[in-house]
Amino acid sequence: MSGLQEGLVVAHLGQGIAVEFEQRIYLCQTRRKLDVVAVGDNVLWLLAGTDQGRIEEILPRRSVLLRPARGEKARPVAANIDTVFVVFAVEPSCDFLLLDQYLAVCENSNINVALVLNKTDLPQSEAIEAELQVYQALGYALHRVCALGATSAGLQSLKEILTHQVSIFTGQSGVGKSSLTNAIIPDKSLKTNTISATTKHGRHTTTAATLYHLPEGGDLIDSPGVAIFGLADLTAQQLAHGYREFQTLMDSCRFNDCRHWQDKDCAIRAAAERGDIAMSRYQRFLKLREKMSF
Repeated sequence: MSGLQEGLVVAHLGQGIAVEFEQRIYLCQTRRKLDVVAVGDNVLWLLAGTDQGRIEEILPRRSVLLRPARGEKARPVAANIDTVFVVFAVEPSCDFLLLDQYLAVCENSNINVALVLNKTDLPQSEAIEAELQVYQALGYALHRVCALGATSAGLQSLKEILTHQVSIFTGQSGVGKSSLTNAIIPDKSLKTNTISATTKHGRHTTTAATLYHLPEGGDLIDSPGVAIFGLADLTAQQLAHGYREFQTLMDSCRFNDCRHWQDKDCAIRAAAERGDIAMSRYQRFLKLREKMSF
């Protein structure tokens, strides 16, 4: 094998990057001054030794998720994603502020987003159900699953949705993302060990995210922990645009730079007060706006 080859980035391993090419894994370094490579990237690379290579170019991305990085510009979490699945559960209590944050990022990244309610075996309050109906009315798909019930209808339906696309799970800690991933990828540990063995790294060296091929087709990027991506890079207008129900109202505000708070003749605030849009979502928007400190 000689010359540039096109490969797929499937994991970060310490200082190296695992690139898949023709069903083999190669441990690669990047050419100097190359932008940060993300899991899910398609790259051009050169063979530099046995099972080793050098990434020369990142091919154009159709989408990218970014996370804040201390002391520097945002870094990519994952690339070429078709759908972000935001996982949440009754326990720990639903963090709808974090959920809205994820949705706002995806709306501005032109990435499809869907909701996954895990632990459906637990009792659910009417208040949570009311919030879920708001999201469904806005057009967000909602999948109700129980990760521990491997044969549940909800889980089987989710597996079918994941086929033929690149997906990523995200959500707060404790909602069962790992259990859900393990249920969907039964041989996950085997695949992880294969990547580590091929690249001569220990089994616990993946530091960011790992891409897995699903048995029925499609890819799932597993990102450990809560990948809080991109909110810091949004402008005030983009945050408002991230609320789907605000989008058709923004041009009706009296001022182009309306903050949608105490501004005169704000169409969004008026819609919330009339009940045309959910007051709970509007109030969470104000909290996120305050949190971002424009």
